[in-house]
Amino acid sequence: MRVIAGSARGRRLKSVRGRHTRPTTDRVKENLFNIVGEAVVQAQVLDLFAGNGGIGIEALSRGAAKAVFVDKDRLCTDMIHTNLTETGLLARAEIYTNDVFRAVRILGQKQRQFNFIFLDPPYESGLSNKTLTEIAANNLLAADGIVVAEHSSKEEIIDFTLNLIRVRQVRYGDIILSFYRIEEDELEDLRMSRQL
Repeated sequence: MRVIAGSARGRRLKSVRGRHTRPTTDRVKENLFNIVGEAVVQAQVLDLFAGNGGIGIEALSRGAAKAVFVDKDRLCTDMIHTNLTETGLLARAEIYTNDVFRAVRILGQKQRQFNFIFLDPPYESGLSNKTLTEIAANNLLAADGIVVAEHSSKEEIIDFTLNLIRVRQVRYGDIILSFYRIEEDELEDLRMSRQL
């Protein structure tokens, strides 16, 4: 695995061996960031089930303002710290060794919001749908933001949950990226409330 573009371009990222981690492949990562494009610049990023931190690190390399990494495995978060240090991106990162659902609730209580949220739970674990619902329930997505869930093609994933609606799906072999935004009706309510 390597950083594909930006300030840390070409830097190799280390992964924890034999821990059932499955880093997002360079091909999928490159296509993901081609789709997201310039929206990542100056973005607040949340990388859930972060593994070796590859997605959040790529976002920082491409100009994201800040990235928060969450993984419950201490070996993974230690590896994220190492990768951030070696890419020179540690100063713009926060790393939490915590259960994802607990971390999402804490971030919600702190009223944190993110422009780009990525989740990559273990395939076919049923955690994608639950995580999407928790993100929506805790109001973590900024009005102009996007959530991307990486999952197996064998996994049924929801079309919508609370205020999040799926707007796109892209398939790469057995891997699918599902993209979610705040539903238009919800956005209109937000705009109206700001005008009052």
